Amino acid sequence: MKWSLKIAKVAGIEVYLHWTFIVLLVGVLVGGLRSVNHEGGNLNGFWFIILLFLFVLLHEFGHALMGKRFGVKTNHITLLPIGGVAAMEHIPEQPWQEMLIALAGPAVNFVLALGFLLFLGISGHVPAFSDWWSPVSNDNMVYSLFTTNVMLFSFNLIPAFPMDGGRVLRALLAMKYGRYRATNLAVRIGQLLAIGFVLYGLIPSTGNIWMVFIGVFIYLGAGAEGNYESTRSALVKYKVRDAIMHHFSPLQSSDTIGTAVKMLLDGQEKEFIVIENDAVVGTLNRNEMIEGLGHFGKEAVLSEVMNKVVLRLEPEMQLDEVYDQMTDENVEIAPIFENNQLIGVLNRDNIMELLIIDNSQPHLGLRF
Repeated sequence: MKWSLKIAKVAGIEVYLHWTFIVLLVGVLVGGLRSVNHEGGNLNGFWFIILLFLFVLLHEFGHALMGKRFGVKTNHITLLPIGGVAAMEHIPEQPWQEMLIALAGPAVNFVLALGFLLFLGISGHVPAFSDWWSPVSNDNMVYSLFTTNVMLFSFNLIPAFPMDGGRVLRALLAMKYGRYRATNLAVRIGQLLAIGFVLYGLIPSTGNIWMVFIGVFIYLGAGAEGNYESTRSALVKYKVRDAIMHHFSPLQSSDTIGTAVKMLLDGQEKEFIVIENDAVVGTLNRNEMIEGLGHFGKEAVLSEVMNKVVLRLEPEMQLDEVYDQMTDENVEIAPIFENNQLIGVLNRDNIMELLIIDNSQPHLGLRF
């Protein structure tokens, strides 16, 4: 992933650290090293951050492994300072499956919290109930780890879409209203709660800048997922052949970036397929051209800068499923084959144009 460092591959799932987390980790480590030589100085804060994100990673693997049971592949997991993101190929069509996937993450934190509580009980250091929600402290590492998992469990179950609790809410609503309407309802509830987080965070006496940040994150995330689901639902009635582009300009893998830029400027196409020995070996979009120019110059060949992920489409494939694939794989254009012959291409702009044209046509019947 861009701006991320790959650190591991577990159960076929690639794990990345976002650069912001790396900066945070280095900052905590430097602060801890500076305090080591002072009275009371230690590196507990650094190790606590490491363990915290280990818990977040296990949380995300809870989602991923439960998804795997239902045939949902997780492409990668990215760790950020605000938590983790498990990038799944798609959401299951059955609401109860989505609900179990959403609950699997918090369930991991619940089990971890029980484990730390059991350890505290065996060691005789279980705090009084009134002290359970006291501030997390590095002076009592086990208790801090216990309360951290309790907070991760509780916070993720807040019914604010697209958090885990919001996804559980959508799954429950989908059992009655269907996925499209359930998503719209969950988005509105999530955005309403997000506004509440922001307003609470701005209160001078009790406000917290993190609440504002979380509120904005939830609001934008809910809106983005709502828009995505609206588009996906509108595409259910279409197939790839409805949006096919028969006229396109392929590039050769041996062509230079300069040649591709000239084609970009001479015409209306912004994305191209790349061919080598009559086979499609990659794709190229405008952003990849610009990035390639900056790194390699205009004389570099396209095989050095092209996107080597190629989705082979067929005319009868469902357009909503293809839209999912192109979004998940971050692919802007894909070749379409019929009887192993290249007959056209599909890009995301053409999908959007198809929807614009469809929405502009008069529809018979009453609307409520």
